[in-house]
Parts: sequence; C-alpha cells; structure tokens
Amino acid sequence: MQRRSFLLASAAAMTLLSGPAAASKPRSKVVDEAGGDSPTASDGESIHAAQTHPITAATRLLFVSGQIPVDAQGEAPRNFSAQCALAWANIETQLRAADMDLRHLAKLTVFLARARDRKREHEIRHRLLTGRADPAVSVVVTGIYDEAWRIEIEAIALA
Repeated sequence: MQRRSFLLASAAAMTLLSGPAAASKPRSKVVDEAGGDSPTASDGESIHAAQTHPITAATRLLFVSGQIPVDAQGEAPRNFSAQCALAWANIETQLRAADMDLRHLAKLTVFLARARDRKREHEIRHRLLTGRADPAVSVVVTGIYDEAWRIEIEAIALA
C-alpha cells in the first residue's frame, strides 16, 4: 500500500472511532444485473450479492478471530449442527466479554469444511440472528486447520 493511501485509510479509521456511538441500521440490497429474481445457488438458496452497513461513528470496534467448534475441554462434537451451535456459543462468549451481544454484529465470515453444510449453517445462523442483527455475511468453503472441525466463524462487532 502506498504511503498516501495508508495515511488516508488511517485518518478515516481514526475519524470513525473517535465520533459518538451511532451505527446506522444495516441495509440489504439484492443485486441482480439481469433484472429478474434474486440470483440463486444450485440448492435454490437466494444469493445476496451486496449488503452495505453505513456507519456514522462507533466508539468500540471488536474483531473476533475464528471461533471454532471446541468446548472448554478441547473436544469437538461429531455432528455439524452441534459444531455450529458450539461455534456460535463461542462467538457469544467473546461478545459478552466485550459487553456486546449478537445485535452488535456488523460482519461475519463463516468458513465451512464441506459445501453440503451450507444450507444447515444458514438455517442455524438465521434462527440465531433474526430480529437481533443483520450483519454482512461471507461464507467460504475451504479446508479448515483441524479436519475434525467443520465450521469456523470470524466476526466484527460495533458498539
């Protein structure tokens, strides 16, 4: 990154973090350049191609590194739904430690080890967040550090 770009980005970040706490309600927009219905994945799930989260200012910004489906004893459940619930419980634990909750989520990145888990992950996430938060979400199907883990979730929260 060139020095000027770095300085401009730094100034913008400082301005964002120094103002009064006021994050606008997230706005969703489905992008469909063909002018028809929303684009869909092969399983029929609607694809939200763009989602914006305008922010006027925030006093606290929390970056939650990848939360994995592991309990306090270091064990991961075998079934995906239990792994997903545990990863979400770990996200909520991190948010509570920062005096935040699910409604403060602005951005999620969900890593899945198997594409076939995408629909179930969406159902669980939707059940947890509906009426609480509408963060921008990216779902990436990729290899995960430990082969026993089928999900990992990163988050950015604003308060």
